[in-house]
Amino acid sequence: MIDASYELQIAIVARLKGFADLVSLIADRVYDEVPRDKATKQVTADFPYVAFDGDQVLPNDFDCIPGSEIYFDMSAWSRAVGSAEVKKIANAVRLALHEYELPLTENALLSFELYKRDVVRDPDGKTSRARLTFRAVVEHD
Repeated sequence: MIDASYELQIAIVARLKGFADLVSLIADRVYDEVPRDKATKQVTADFPYVAFDGDQVLPNDFDCIPGSEIYFDMSAWSRAVGSAEVKKIANAVRLALHEYELPLTENALLSFELYKRDVVRDPDGKTSRARLTFRAVVEHD
């Protein structure tokens, strides 16, 4: 059996990279690990982009059926002036994923929804970040 969070992440990446509204903003720049310079650890990826920040899996059995609640954290990053671009990217991510029936083969997705979103300015003073958390409810086959 495939781990539900892993299977969901594969489906999320495929959906984001194939969602035209998002692709028009970030091309194919969806990362599990953002490219960095090995020596300096500085980000070498072109901006803007979307990156996975992590996930949290909470066991949640439904009527003796094994299941989980999974919270996925993602960030949209932009260096455009102001926060308009990063908000557009966050909205495109929401449109791509909120209540979308992501295709899973090993687990059953019961729901997938945006849990929260916030926009912050990075301490570097030139980068904006939109943090998005999605909540999935999954039954394990």
